[in-house]
Amino acid sequence: MNDLRPIRAKSGTNQEGTSAHNRRVMIDALRLNGQLSRADLARATALTKQTVSNIIEDLERDGLVQSLTAVRNGRGQPSTPYRLVAEGAFAIGLQIDRHVTRTIAVDLEGTVLARAEANLPAGGPATGVKTILDLIEKTRRDLASIAPQSEQRLVGLGAAMPGPFGVEAADDDPWMMAAWQNFPLLETLAAGTGLDVALQNDSAAAATAERLVGAAHGVDHAICIYLGYGLGAGLILNGELYRGANGNGGEIGMILSLPRGAAEHERTPLEYRASIASLCKLLELDPADPDLYARLDAAVTDGDIRLRNWLDVAVYELRGAVQVLETIFDPQTVILCGGLPPGLAQLITDTMQPLLPSLADRRDRSLPRLQVGFTDPWAVAIGAAAEPISRTFDPRFSAILKTRSADGS
Repeated sequence: MNDLRPIRAKSGTNQEGTSAHNRRVMIDALRLNGQLSRADLARATALTKQTVSNIIEDLERDGLVQSLTAVRNGRGQPSTPYRLVAEGAFAIGLQIDRHVTRTIAVDLEGTVLARAEANLPAGGPATGVKTILDLIEKTRRDLASIAPQSEQRLVGLGAAMPGPFGVEAADDDPWMMAAWQNFPLLETLAAGTGLDVALQNDSAAAATAERLVGAAHGVDHAICIYLGYGLGAGLILNGELYRGANGNGGEIGMILSLPRGAAEHERTPLEYRASIASLCKLLELDPADPDLYARLDAAVTDGDIRLRNWLDVAVYELRGAVQVLETIFDPQTVILCGGLPPGLAQLITDTMQPLLPSLADRRDRSLPRLQVGFTDPWAVAIGAAAEPISRTFDPRFSAILKTRSADGS
């Protein structure tokens, strides 16, 4: 039924002891392509028809896949398409930022079903944890009112906050969240919610959102530059998010950069000049202002000279960062996303043209070197919620290893 369009899918394996991986491959193929027949799935994943049939039956029994009305193509036998059941799994996402916390609930396809937001009180995690747990509980109640089966199908809680992690910093450092990072956050959240909890930095979460439902959907190699209070990058390599040895992969905001005209000893982190925090400082705005987006939009619309001065410096830094990232990782595309208004994101992207020459500047490109992705204050929370879905259902080499270990091979 899909002879006229290419099917995007990863390959499964017909070796013994790889059923967990093959299940993930099938779910991923259905998520990427919408609906496929058993023949489509066998052809796209390189699995035998019998293996596909067995897995489809298992997924139907588990409530993750359902069959649709049979379709007749030409003179052949009618084929039955299958699609994911969006209500087959749910996840909660949590974003912890310097001034605000957000929770969000999504289904298996990444559709947002419930969301909540609250200001974090002063005092760090000692006072903020209760606010967070109450917000998670509210989101779960809201989700249960929409999807009563959700509590039995929650696959986990994904949390995201600014990094880097494990770096010594003073509790009052405005660029770090040392108090929260030194707090037993995962243990507290797991005990308070009863869910499996995983933590990632905000740029990785934004990249996860782009991969699930954004500009990186179906792209195996992408760099997502996250421009928020600080600056980071989510690295999607071979279809998986690369986190690094300590969860700090992509912390490009920490690159020591030399401002134009400065002396060698004046190197400072790149995010000091290319971030919303640096822009707010120049515009004399409070990053915690609930109307911050509107004020930034106004600065763009009014052609504020201070914004233009910031843009000149930030674009100089970001053009260099893109060239370095393209040279090191050879991505299919670079995506600018984050906690900034769409108009500002587009202005930055347009002003960065032309990009610096790099090996990515090829005639046979199917994707632009640089494009705008999610520019939404909820992007990190969406990505945090997508992480448990990804961890549970996406094809990963670790799934093969885990299954073989369980088989004793």
